[in-house]
Parts: sequence; structure tokens; C-alpha cells
Amino acid sequence: MTETFDIAIVGAGITGCAIARQLARYDLSICVVEAANDIALGASKANGGLVHAGYDPAPGTVKAQVNARGCELYSTWAQELGFLFRRTGSMVLGFNDEDRAHLEKLCQNGLANGVPELSIIGPARIHKLESRASAQASCALWCPSTGYVDPFEVAIAALENAVANGVTFMRSAPVRAIEVAGPDDGAARFTLFTPAGDVRCRYLINAAGNGAADISHMAGAEEFQMVWRQGNIVVLDKEPRALMPLYPVPTPISKGVIVTGTVHSNTVITATAAVREPGDTQTYATDVNALLTGARKLVPDLDTRRVVRAFAGGRPVIQGTNDFFIGQSAVVPGLFQAAGIQSPGVASAPAIAERVEQLLRDSGVAMRERDDWDPIRRAPDDFDRAPLARKEKLIESNPAWGQIVCRCETVPKAEIVASIRRRPGAVSVEGVKRRCRAGMGRCQSGFCQSRVVAILAREMGCDPSEVLLEDAGSWVVEGPLKGVR
Repeated sequence: MTETFDIAIVGAGITGCAIARQLARYDLSICVVEAANDIALGASKANGGLVHAGYDPAPGTVKAQVNARGCELYSTWAQELGFLFRRTGSMVLGFNDEDRAHLEKLCQNGLANGVPELSIIGPARIHKLESRASAQASCALWCPSTGYVDPFEVAIAALENAVANGVTFMRSAPVRAIEVAGPDDGAARFTLFTPAGDVRCRYLINAAGNGAADISHMAGAEEFQMVWRQGNIVVLDKEPRALMPLYPVPTPISKGVIVTGTVHSNTVITATAAVREPGDTQTYATDVNALLTGARKLVPDLDTRRVVRAFAGGRPVIQGTNDFFIGQSAVVPGLFQAAGIQSPGVASAPAIAERVEQLLRDSGVAMRERDDWDPIRRAPDDFDRAPLARKEKLIESNPAWGQIVCRCETVPKAEIVASIRRRPGAVSVEGVKRRCRAGMGRCQSGFCQSRVVAILAREMGCDPSEVLLEDAGSWVVEGPLKGVR
């Protein structure tokens, strides 16, 4: 089967989903082609979710051009797409005169990059803003515009809105080869060959994350190599009050060990930076210990015994540069690159989408806004966060809203069913988890996983033994589930 579109976007991470949502407003046929079986299974799920403000990138870099703008857009995107976003502000803590000099440089970078309201503050102001920050901190860069999100929630929300506006999503469709026709071939210049079917398109957008170099190579475009800069991340149990993001003075390759709250009140310690073999998502004791030690320097009273999860992922870094690669290919007309989107990729995603739109305009693509374009995606019901009156109304409408499956996060059966029936919906245990947090709590699905498997099997019309934990081959059970109906 072959389908033809105006535009194909390779990659359903936060970058590809943001681009799809940005372009969905126009009278163009668009397809998002994803190798995995769900949204945001690469770098977009394996990071701390910080919406960095933009003072870190060197002025003049592509990162600098999109970071502050992306951070600014998050307020509008969160309101329109219904994902949780907290603009808490952040501090980069300094402990000596050398640190202060570095903070001054960061402040100047930020002002050059368009970051608003930056200032260097002293101990009294530090501890008024965040009482748990180290008493040893003598200075800090205060940045009111920093925030945080669940990055996979942003990607899911953006693609749900894009699909509601007519975008096609192809999952489990790794691109095996790309055929490029001559420049005068009119309707469709690119053909993408995938196991899920072939895709023909006039314009191709490469947002493939750690696979971006392969896509570029298959299309005969720029040759570059990706470096797997692996990061370990630690999640702590929920706190009564979420911490403000606290940063150390950064290194040349990393922002260092950061301690931050999350939109669900957990504490995240993020992230190490070590070059490892591509695809390595193992956690390492040395890395985890480095995270815990670095976190205690910033927040001495942090109870690091309350770890509920440690995980790792790889940033999509282009070898030889620490910058983003966003632009039309200089080798293959009609191919647009959005590659090397490492940190601050989450923060930059809305602005990267704007930039790709402008690149398409500049190349002559007709961009006529659709009459039926709807930028609003109503957030699904979150039973745990809903007011009591809403909970009662939901249970009255469907008793399954009162059947709690995940005790840690108070997720009822009806919410899990809804996460599967959404478009695009969950097709795995982890897909359910990312959409409604079933299994995200302190027991890490020890209580609810078998029930989630049973619900998935019923909704997808398959045997429980066919239900996947995550991607292809990750079966959870073998044989019947005892006592589950």
C-alpha cells in the first residue's frame, strides 16, 4: 500500500509532533512516520522536562535563536493543547567568585538571546525564592521564565491536535529506504519505504532524533554522524511542595546535575552526560551516585532514599557540533532538516516548528490556512486532579470512573480505557502510563500492571500474552492472568 501526501515528517518525538501541529493549520496533507509503536519513545521521554529559558546557548547559534522564543510560546501552547506546564522560575547557584563570574557571562548570554528579567542575586533572595536551596550558595542567576512539563505529554497533546486537524500518524513504520525522484517530478518527489506501507510526498521533514543521520543518508542529503550522549536520570517520590529548578554552574558539554520539581510534584535529578554506545539505555551506579551527590550539593536536605525510578536515554547530538541543524538541505531540495535536537530541545520545540514553517514558506510552499483549523485540544479528564464535584459527575456517568486500578496515582479503569481510545491512543502498558500515569507512582506498577494488561487486551481485542510493555517484542505475560476479569 502506498499513500501520497504533500509533507511527510519522519519522527514522532516532541520536535516532529510540534512541527505536525504547527503545519496542521494549513491546507496540506501531512503524514507523521514513526519507527516505534507510539509517540515520544526516544529522547522525548528520557529527559527531565525542563523548559530552559535560553541563557545557556552561545549567542548566534541556532539554539540561541529558538530557545527563548520556544520558552515564551509554552504559555500559549499549554493553554491551547491542555498539557500541564509550570513556569516557576529557576536559579543557577554559585558558591564562589569564579562561579559568580560564570553567572555574569550566562546573564549576558541570556540578555543577548532575548531572555527577560535575568538578574544576579545574593543569599537572602536565594532563600526567599527557594528555602531548600543550599545555604552555602553565595550567588545565583535568577531566571523567572524557566518552567517544566512532562515532555511526552507535550508531544502526545501536539500530535492529538494535529490528528484531529487531519494529519495521518503511521506507527511501527521504520523507514528502510528513501527514493528521491528528479526535481521536475511534480506531485511526489520522495518515496519512503516502511514495513507499514510506503509513503510518497513532495516535501520531507527529517525530525528523526537519534536516527536523523540515517534519514539524511538514505535521502542522499548531508552526511553527518550522531553521538549517543547518554544521560541517567533519577525520579524521587512526590513532595508536599515541588522544588524550583536549581542548576549548578554548567560545563562545556552539559548543564550539570539539575534538581527540579515536576508538574506532578515529584523531584527529578537530571542528568549525567557520557558518550556511550548508540542505543544504551542502561542505568549505571556511578552515574546515579553522581546525580545524588550533585543534587545534595544544591539541596542538602533532599532525601535521596526516596528514589522511585532511575532511567536513561540518549541525546541526539551531531558529531562535531553542539548546535541544532535546522534548515532546508543544501544537497536535496525539498528535504528539511530538524536534526541534532538535544537540550534545549523540549524548550525549543514550538519555535523549531515555527522556524520549519517559515522555511517551507521561503521555499515556495503554498500555506493557505484551513477554514476548519481548530487549535484547541481539550485535556482528557485526570481523575486524581479533578475537583470532588467533577469526580462525582464522572462516576455518575460511568461507574468505571470509581474503579481505581492504579492506587498510587488514583487512576480509575475508565481513564485507562479513555487513554486507549484516544486518537492516537495507547497500544502498550507504557503508552497507557504516559497518557494517564497508571504505573508512575511509588510502587512502579507493582499493583496495577496486570490490570492494565487485561484492559489493553479487551480494548484491542487480543490475548493478554500479546500485550506489549513498550515496543515490539516486549511482551509482559505468558498464559492467563490469575484472578483478573
